[in-house]
Amino acid sequence: MTVDITSLDPQIIARGREFFSSISGESPSVFNKGWWTGKVMDWAMKNEDFKVQMFRFVDVLPYLNTSESLSRHIEEYFSGEDSNIPDVLKWGATKTKIGGGLVAKVLNKTIRSNIESMARQFIIGQVSKEAVKGIKKLRKDGFAFVLDLLGEATVSEVESDAYRDGYLEVLEAIQKELGKWKPLDDVGNDLDWGHAPKVNVAVKPSAFYSQSKPVDIEGTVTGMMSRIEPIYKKTMEMGGFMCIDMESLKYKEATVELYKRLRRKYPDYPHLGIVFQAYLRSVDDDVRHLLEWARAQNLPISIRLVKGAYWDYETVMAKQNDWPVPVWTHKPESDMAFERVSKMILENSDICHFACASHNIRTISAVMETASALKVPEDRYEFQVLYGMAEPVRKGLKNVAKRVRLYCPYGDLLPGMAYLVRRLLENTANESFLKQTFADEADMDRLLENPETTLNRQLDDRCVPKKEEHDGLSRFSNFPVVDFTIEAERNAFPDSIAKVRQRMGGEVPLFINGKDVVTSDRLESYNPANPSESIGSVCQAGVIEVDIAIEAASQAYLSWRDVAPEDRAGVLLKAADYLKDNIHDLCALQVLEVGKQWDQAHADVAEAIDFLEYYAREMIRLGNPRRMGRAPGEMSQLFYQGKGVAAVIAPWNFPLAISVGMVSAAIVSGCSVVYKPAGISSCVGHNLVDMWKAAGLPDGVFNYCPGRGSVMGDHLVDHPDVSVIAFTGSMEVGLRIQERAAKVQPGQQQCKRVIAEMGGKNGTIIDDDADLDEAVLGVLYAAFGFQGQKCSACSRVIVLDSIYDRFVERLTEAAKSVKLGPSENPANYMGPVVDKAAQDNVLRYVKIAEEEGNVLVKREVSDDLKDTGGCYVPLTIVEGITKDHRIAQEEVFGPVLSVMRAKNMDEALDIANSTRFALTGAIYTRSPANLERVSKDFRVGNLYLNKPSVGALVERHAFGGFKMSGVGSKAGGPDYLLQFMDPRLVCENTMRRGFAPIEEDDEWIS
Repeated sequence: MTVDITSLDPQIIARGREFFSSISGESPSVFNKGWWTGKVMDWAMKNEDFKVQMFRFVDVLPYLNTSESLSRHIEEYFSGEDSNIPDVLKWGATKTKIGGGLVAKVLNKTIRSNIESMARQFIIGQVSKEAVKGIKKLRKDGFAFVLDLLGEATVSEVESDAYRDGYLEVLEAIQKELGKWKPLDDVGNDLDWGHAPKVNVAVKPSAFYSQSKPVDIEGTVTGMMSRIEPIYKKTMEMGGFMCIDMESLKYKEATVELYKRLRRKYPDYPHLGIVFQAYLRSVDDDVRHLLEWARAQNLPISIRLVKGAYWDYETVMAKQNDWPVPVWTHKPESDMAFERVSKMILENSDICHFACASHNIRTISAVMETASALKVPEDRYEFQVLYGMAEPVRKGLKNVAKRVRLYCPYGDLLPGMAYLVRRLLENTANESFLKQTFADEADMDRLLENPETTLNRQLDDRCVPKKEEHDGLSRFSNFPVVDFTIEAERNAFPDSIAKVRQRMGGEVPLFINGKDVVTSDRLESYNPANPSESIGSVCQAGVIEVDIAIEAASQAYLSWRDVAPEDRAGVLLKAADYLKDNIHDLCALQVLEVGKQWDQAHADVAEAIDFLEYYAREMIRLGNPRRMGRAPGEMSQLFYQGKGVAAVIAPWNFPLAISVGMVSAAIVSGCSVVYKPAGISSCVGHNLVDMWKAAGLPDGVFNYCPGRGSVMGDHLVDHPDVSVIAFTGSMEVGLRIQERAAKVQPGQQQCKRVIAEMGGKNGTIIDDDADLDEAVLGVLYAAFGFQGQKCSACSRVIVLDSIYDRFVERLTEAAKSVKLGPSENPANYMGPVVDKAAQDNVLRYVKIAEEEGNVLVKREVSDDLKDTGGCYVPLTIVEGITKDHRIAQEEVFGPVLSVMRAKNMDEALDIANSTRFALTGAIYTRSPANLERVSKDFRVGNLYLNKPSVGALVERHAFGGFKMSGVGSKAGGPDYLLQFMDPRLVCENTMRRGFAPIEEDDEWIS
């Protein structure tokens, strides 16, 4: 049997009107202006700036453990001149000096107390005893419950264990009281409403396995299940129900698979549910597939349908990563999906129990009328609302539907504040049904209308922005970050690795003036995880080959410099297309040759694409001659030409991205190139040959010349026909290049321009109010992603004294939790370093670190992996390091992290700025004053606030440092191409016999 929801609209609206009548005059306490919470909510809804500051302050409050830190943050957040800020906050923020701060302390203590009370309004208890007491009260009022333990942000396996134990503890406490609880609407079978277990818990699966990630579905599901299964067994022992919550999209597939495995493993126990989110565009297919699976398996299931609590997060992440937005972008679309999917579930009520989780009276009425039309038995569906919200709705629901369950968060206030912020955002959003109903007092007819009608009205009223275009090209946007929630992406990597493995190991020739060149000197490139596996036998250029390449480049330059800028840009765009078409194979080669993890390899190729796309657009911008001055009778135009032959000396750690970036910048600027890749990544470097061939680049403009630095490196730098040297690598080599380039050689006609990026000793500051959930994972990633082999990697973490112990404990446990092993296995967080020489160098610095500091973590791979001869080094963290230690000053280029203690922000900045490098830095803080101060006083090329110091994106994070970190403008920025070009100016006198044509933009008389 089926029904058309539209045909039910009259009944839905009638039921909705009855519902509104039954709660007339009531309002949720969160909107009650007689209470402090209601006043704050009212201010938040009226003033967006206050709303942002207030919610951020709520988020940081649990970390403010001293009256000084509390007063300081209140002053920073609320001492502005905005008259809309509540007086009690503003007065407390501006009176910190009165009476020696006594008045402020009293006021600020009141503010803390009020905010904590606001949090408790949404949390049923902080400890199990409080939770049990709160549950008893709810049941006495006729409501069932589902209990959810707060604190789902686990960064280590120790924390995941503690999260599991927290559930077991509260279930034990409930079990002791369970026998005393009478069933709701007792019919004599000890079940609520005659069919529902009295105990109901919800679990957020990612919290049970700290290493959960979408690229490793099998490992994630196995890890989640190992800790969730004991909770399910305990729930079954109590005759209870467990629901698996849906979190952010990246965990969706693992969550559904976890549900299926548990359901199959315990087929005779039906009380297991799963959540689906109506705001996801995929929700119809998601629910349909699970229903089909349930029928195929002949297993009853239960689905709780929610609108979704991560809309902002999903939207922001999608826009940041250039992904399609996975959620509906108009609120009525989510409402339509909810009604549509509810109908689908109710049509399958014989095999699927339904929990309708919504505060929207239109939605609730639609579900009730649909269930009635389909003649769904009452024991096949129930309604759920959030504890602490929508009290009138839950009372009205109980009167009409009887079966109402409250979703009850339980746990400490520290994670509780994050939950509180989500609830406050939900309540104050302009499209929130509760806000529209109880705060805005919107028209009832509008609130009850079919959401499709609402959507059409909104679409009719919207303004569609025009797409930005420049010279026929869309505005630059970064290539999308790899999305491993897509199965095709996960499958593409092993497929390409297998394909590349089959064809690698052969001869890799030079490429000079459009022809392959074979030499007898070879360098074997090998897999760092298995050095016996050859990647390729790379021909090495000597002095003779370098001279031939420079001669070819010099001749090609003479015609290439005069090719129109837009045509040179077109070649780059074709090259970008080649990389896009071959991206997985290009990634696979990096995984095998330099040991990059899947995501790191993809980011490398994506950055190469970005450089091509960005520099193409930049050259078109710079290629248009620019008029200088506006004087009539004179036409002066500034334009650029390529400098000449560019020697590009590339690193191995970003073997495609940095190579393509430097080479393409030179080529699009009108230079020709002799390219020397790093020896140990020369096979990746050879990809540039195929790329430029596919793009149709003329012979001689690009020449691939791998070679031993000791044989041909100085000769390439010294050659009189080389005009530009673009280098990325160590400080020592970079300084040597600059020194040699400064000496004029016989026959040299141009001053050599050196562009050099030379590394860093990057620090991350952890302020006393830092969000440790983010800071720990951010530092871990910045320090140990790609084995710490990035010039931007975090090698020093500078922690303020008051938060030092908490941070270090969580960091060390997080480091002990990650998996080590070959990078081609996506479960592994850290793999081998790039080769034996790098291995020896890192091991030398590990020894120095052990001598200078106290070892917190030294994790090595298994003996089996050691036996392969792979280039593995220990993941190492040491403390007790001062700014004078070698390990705090010298670049290691490996997974060695120094933890340094600072008394205050002054000392932290002193330590951060104490090296001769100035490349990247980061800080984790929620202090507006410290964000402002550090932005000015942490003097590095790229500073990241509340995010890791790695992962720069072209344009958005134009990259480069100063001091001994390099010389030249920022790569991927608006000034970079200028380094490869010479500016020229042509000035014409347009006056003839006293007459001059007047140009449209001349400064002429009015």
